[in-house]
Amino acid sequence: MQERLYVLASRWGRMGYTDMGGEIVPKQFGLLHELLPRATRFGVLMGPSYVWFDRVITDAKSAVATFGGQVDTLLHAHGPERDIDAAFAELVQRRLDAFFVPNDARLFGRRAQILTLASRHAIPTIYFSRDWAAAGGLMSYGPPAIEQGRQAGIYTGRILKGEKPSDLPVVRQRGLKSSSTLQRLAL
Repeated sequence: MQERLYVLASRWGRMGYTDMGGEIVPKQFGLLHELLPRATRFGVLMGPSYVWFDRVITDAKSAVATFGGQVDTLLHAHGPERDIDAAFAELVQRRLDAFFVPNDARLFGRRAQILTLASRHAIPTIYFSRDWAAAGGLMSYGPPAIEQGRQAGIYTGRILKGEKPSDLPVVRQRGLKSSSTLQRLAL
């Protein structure tokens, strides 16, 4: 299990958080591979300003290399709708077998457009959060957003009550959840 601990300097001192990306991204591509065992060409949809851009690409490339695949980055500029349309046109032109959408708030705001295009082009996609699968996306794998929000609320409450952030423990996400449209259809 690969986990990273980050320590941030802030006006309250040092605070830390864990990043499970090295564990999550390979699992996401592993799930795509289980669904599509013959697939070898995968894409990642994200903008160049995405904070975890380099890490996601590195983790995705090493994950698909384990089964002889390759990863292409589909860039969009976090701009108008046509950027997403252009990224999908590129995805279709490159004949990618499937793609991944990371946990990017800017993409979440374009969820309806992305889900519509993925469905229209019949391109299997895995998303970071269950919200995408619940809205009609094929599948998701990642930490439950409710738990992340709950933990943020607990930390905020403790800080507002006077605790120093630097004294608070670093909490590791306990569970990862998967969700798929296939699971709901099987019921």
